[in-house]
Amino acid sequence: MKYFIYFIILISAALGIYNATKINLSAPLEGDSTVGLITVLASLCAILLMIILLVSKRIERKVKERK
Repeated sequence: MKYFIYFIILISAALGIYNATKINLSAPLEGDSTVGLITVLASLCAILLMIILLVSKRIERKVKERK
């Protein structure tokens, strides 16, 4: 599970970087730039969720070790 989470983080980062190159900085809310912005935000959300999942798994493991 741990490696799958790292894989999802890697794929999300790669897609975010790729779509960041599609953003036109002079008109970020027109055409393909809008799709690029939405995809970059979605990839950041996915990365954040995976990091939260990793932290919760660590906390769960430490709680089980205490018992």
